[in-house]
Amino acid sequence: MATEEIKKVVLAYSGGLDTSVILRWIKDRFGCEVIAYCADIGQGDETEGLEAKALKTGASKLHIVDLREEFARDFVFPMMRANAVYEAYYLLGTSIARPMIAKQQVAIAREEGADAVAHGATGKGNDQVRFELTYARLAPDLKIVVPWRRLDWPFKGRADMVAYASEKKIPVPVTAEKPYSMDRNMVHVSYEGGILEDPWREPYNDMFRLTVSPEDAPNKPEYVEIEYAGGNPVAINGERLTPARIIQRANEIAGRHGIGRVDLVENRYVGIKSRGVYETPGVTILFHGHRAVEQLTLDREVMHLRDSLIPRYAEMVYYGYWFAPEREALQALMDNTQKYVSGVARLKLFKGGVWIAGRKSPNSLYDSKIASFEEAGGFNQADADGFIRLAGMRLRALARVDTKS
Repeated sequence: MATEEIKKVVLAYSGGLDTSVILRWIKDRFGCEVIAYCADIGQGDETEGLEAKALKTGASKLHIVDLREEFARDFVFPMMRANAVYEAYYLLGTSIARPMIAKQQVAIAREEGADAVAHGATGKGNDQVRFELTYARLAPDLKIVVPWRRLDWPFKGRADMVAYASEKKIPVPVTAEKPYSMDRNMVHVSYEGGILEDPWREPYNDMFRLTVSPEDAPNKPEYVEIEYAGGNPVAINGERLTPARIIQRANEIAGRHGIGRVDLVENRYVGIKSRGVYETPGVTILFHGHRAVEQLTLDREVMHLRDSLIPRYAEMVYYGYWFAPEREALQALMDNTQKYVSGVARLKLFKGGVWIAGRKSPNSLYDSKIASFEEAGGFNQADADGFIRLAGMRLRALARVDTKS
């Protein structure tokens, strides 16, 4: 790609190692204007001092956009209504953030009259797909600058970039002492690379930001009540909160009990197995509370159908197909199942564990009289004779064939 082909680029910028180096490199390589953009999706104090840093590194300006409520309401909550979990453990905190970031990046590119967008994802990872599939759906006309995949990109890995940042006096949070990459938003913090590339090696305890070690958590359990309406959490311990505040409050409560740490060797979309360490305290307890209310309110066949589709839905989010028609269609089904998922879950939190301690709902399908072992409650147990006889008819037919062989 020739230098003159890029006039103005909007870079998804975090101020971390990769995007700091990329900002300077794009400016020098293409001689173009670079506008830095940072989405505030709950990464805390990481946005402090970012403007001065971006300008010093070479950006013409920095957009910091507060997307916390939109992120929680329009991205995280729909995913949570689907109970999405990738490969049994990962609650998709980074995966769901990328389409949100890319959507706003496109909006800024339009506002600024930019002809290109750029990101710092590597050619080995999932994020490149998530960003670029979003661009493809929302802005197929924009050029995409991906330094990690260019032949003229001079860095082989993060060690080279650390040296470059030191040479250019670009402050970055990655050092030789803590050579891992970190990504934070309101849903979780993820850690990968460096020492974590050895799947046998336990992560440093002081690495974690949102949770105390379960061993250091309080010696007394805490009970928390979470209220749901239409599948969405709306209140914690009786206090109604906005979507972003719900997640923040859940993080505070679950974090002090060491809840939500996950160490996973996962299958990336590009075909590589990678080791990631995650801490997702708040969404972990919101997930369990949601399941508890669903136990009362979802019809059996609806629940089983929905649960059979969770792995497919989670793959769509993980792979980056948030804006694809198949995810949108599946979302409609997921949301339809949530019409009556309203009620309160009571959870017990202790030393990294979460237990359902109670659940109630005005839409409960549970009938204690029918379920009771102490009274009939309108259930005629003799009816089970015909039910079991019909259910076993095909098995008896198979048994007759077996006896002939």
